[in-house]
Amino acid sequence: MRLGLYSRYSSVVYNISFWCCFLCSALFVILWTSIVYAGDLSEVKKRGVLRHLGVPYANFVTGRGDGLDVELIKLFAQHLGVKYLYVKTSWKNVISDLIGKRIEPKGNNVRVLGPVPVKGDIIANGLTILPWRKKVVNYSIPTFPTQIWLVARANLPIKPIKPSGKIWDDIQATKRLMKGIVILGVANTCLDPSLYGLSRTGAKIRLFQGSMNDLAPAVFLGKAEATLLDVPDALLALAKWPGRIKVIGPLSPEQRMACAFDKASPRLLESFNRFMEQCWRDGTYVRLVKKYYPAVLEYYPRFFKR
Repeated sequence: MRLGLYSRYSSVVYNISFWCCFLCSALFVILWTSIVYAGDLSEVKKRGVLRHLGVPYANFVTGRGDGLDVELIKLFAQHLGVKYLYVKTSWKNVISDLIGKRIEPKGNNVRVLGPVPVKGDIIANGLTILPWRKKVVNYSIPTFPTQIWLVARANLPIKPIKPSGKIWDDIQATKRLMKGIVILGVANTCLDPSLYGLSRTGAKIRLFQGSMNDLAPAVFLGKAEATLLDVPDALLALAKWPGRIKVIGPLSPEQRMACAFDKASPRLLESFNRFMEQCWRDGTYVRLVKKYYPAVLEYYPRFFKR
């Protein structure tokens, strides 16, 4: 009698244990898939949705449902025959949301800290090509020219440099004017002061904790005397607040922006590059640039002549 009860009890325990193990394994697979699974072209088409990771920034992603990169990725989704989905993120998390790994940039290097959920298929929000980023993502063909400028409040008693025609001479001339000045930058972005050797200039560097869209106002509102800005944001700021800020000079050579893809999504990247080349050929992309950044065509005409 006791043996029979024990047998039935053992059978029940075995069945419960089996199903618990099965459910745990299934849950692990689901969670692991959501963490590391990046959507390459076939998966995006199967899902029927292209997830656009974007940080509201300048006129690339305005936060109002439009912007240069928003319109571009909507056209790419249409090209693929799938729906478009905007996924708002932050500069701190945008790459992690793409590759499924939490990362910590250190200068031109990067450290992987652990897995996180994948939230999108493509980053497009005026993302500058930087050495550390290239170690964890694949970039598309360049989509936009940029550069880092030192921008100061208009009444700061420092005159803009006189361009020499030699970019490295102009950068050094700009740096010589920075001693003792309070300057804003943003860590782990293209505006990170550590990327441009500013610690040796004698400037008083402060890392800005707010939105990058607020850097120019922070300067003329008295929170600092100057700030690092990239060209697209600087052009918008000069037009939006005329007479309140001025460009002192460059802190970098010309750079490039591009869209970013997970390294496990080569076919999606290849498809985007073909799409982008077609947009260059038929004039679609230049028309979008004229809509959102008309002044940049005057500053970098060679980039847009193809």
